[in-house]
Order: sequence, then C-alpha cells, then structure tokens
Amino acid sequence: MSDEKKLEELRVVIARHRLWDLIFLISGMLALMLAILTFIALFTQMLIDGAPRLSWDFFTSFPSRRPESAGILSAWVGTTLVMLVTAMAAIPLGVAAGVYLEEYAPRNLFTELIEINVTNLAGVPSIIYGLLALGLFVYQLGLGQSILAAGLTLALLILPIVIVATREAIRSIPVAIREGSYALGATKWETVADHLLPYSAPGILTGIIIGLARAIGETAPIITIGALTFIAFLPPSPIKSEFPFISFEWLTAPFTVMPIQMFNWVSRPEEEFQFNAAAAGLVLVVMTLAMNALAIYLRYRMRKKIKW
Repeated sequence: MSDEKKLEELRVVIARHRLWDLIFLISGMLALMLAILTFIALFTQMLIDGAPRLSWDFFTSFPSRRPESAGILSAWVGTTLVMLVTAMAAIPLGVAAGVYLEEYAPRNLFTELIEINVTNLAGVPSIIYGLLALGLFVYQLGLGQSILAAGLTLALLILPIVIVATREAIRSIPVAIREGSYALGATKWETVADHLLPYSAPGILTGIIIGLARAIGETAPIITIGALTFIAFLPPSPIKSEFPFISFEWLTAPFTVMPIQMFNWVSRPEEEFQFNAAAAGLVLVVMTLAMNALAIYLRYRMRKKIKW
C-alpha cells in the first residue's frame, strides 16, 4: 500500500513538473512573439515612411537643409571607412588574444583575472568606451576627431566579443584533433595553424560579424569622441592615380556615420526630415540583417567542409 502511495505521489510530482514546463514554454513563446511582432511593427512603419525616399539621389547626395534634396552620401561612406578600420584593428588582435588565452597562456591567477575582465568587458556600456577613447585616442595620442579614432574606439567595443567567440570556437574542437596532431609530431603552432583555426573558423567568423553588426549601429561612443553631425564633403580617397597609389590621409579626416545622421534628422522639426531618418534607418537595418545573414551562411558553408 505504501508503494502505491509513493507511486501516486511521484505521478503527481511529474504531472506538476510537466505543467510548469508547459507554462514556461508558453511564456517563452509569448515573449518571443512579442519581441518579433514589435520589431515587425517598427520595421513596417519605417518601411512605409522611408521607402519612398530611397533613390539613387538619396545615396549620392550630401546632407542638406532642404529635406527633399538631402542624402546620406557622407554618412554611408563614413560608416564604411570606420567599419574598415574597426575590422582591421579588432579581428587580428581579437583572434590572436583568444588563441593565446586558450592555447598558450599559463593557468594562474593573473590569467584568470584577464579572462574574467575580458568576459565582463563584453557587457560594459558603449558610452564608457567612448569616454576612454576621448581621453586616450583623441587627447593623449592626438588622433583628434578622425576616422582612425572612431575605428579604434569601435574596435575596443567589439574586441571582447571577438576574443570570447574565438575561445569558445576553439574549445568546441575535439581533444582528439590536438592529440592526433601532436602524435604525428606537429608543434603547438602547427596544430593551431593547421587544425584548430581552420576547424574553428565558422564560430570565429560568426562572432566577428556579429560584433561588427553591433558596432555599425553604435552612436554613443562616436558622438563622445566628437563626430560631426553635419558634413558636406567626403574624406580623401584611399586610392590615388600617382605612385604609390595608396593614401592614408583619409584616416585623419573628419567624418560622420549613419546613426549620427539619423539622430540629426530626427531632431529636426520638419516632418520631411523624419522620413529621411526612416529611410536611413531602413538602410542601416538592412545592412545589419545582411551581415547577420552572411554570418549564418558562411558558418553553414564552412561547417559542411569540416570532416572529423
């Protein structure tokens, strides 16, 4: 009789747990649907307001006091150059730091402190990076309000993301890959370069693109270092017709980016500028979604080529 009673109590407990599982599942689905529907509603409103302004002239015109002739030429060019500097600074440094911490760094208190700080830096508000860059890059190093300063600022912002993504991707490689490489006489660097990095490339690449997708929409650190809100000229071209055909003058040029251009238009009282801001926001959202889609596609393609 006691066994039947215990069995009945166990059934009651299992039924209660299943009920809570169902409640949690429904709550999670409702929260997810609320977020998705909110994004769809905002994106649809942005599409309705901004789509009529999208034209070739909108992409090839400078900002103007007249909303009907204003464009985003200086903004998208500035965004492209800033993201180029960000990628060139953050990717090699972040991947190298992740490989070092995961494969080469000794396991001691100092290394543990570095790992904890890197993880915590991924959650620091972006305005803090802007204040750091203002004191370090703009004033101490004398870079001023330039594309180089902005790119390095955003590189600091996404560096923890790249480091964490690199480490997690390397950890996902089976230990047998390392052991097999060492058994065949490979050195640690040969193991890292020929096996660990190629096999972890999909995860690393995903983390890099997600970090860049975050950086492309940041406004606070760029405003903090003094980016211009209205600019009617382009930086010098990186390519020249004379030898050596490459110029770095654009690194020290003033700039603006898409989020700041949107902020400038939204703050204007005229309704037409709101439509311009919606069109610029639409372009920025499409660029961000395209980068995330590219990360998914590349991860899928690269993982298909991995055969363990």
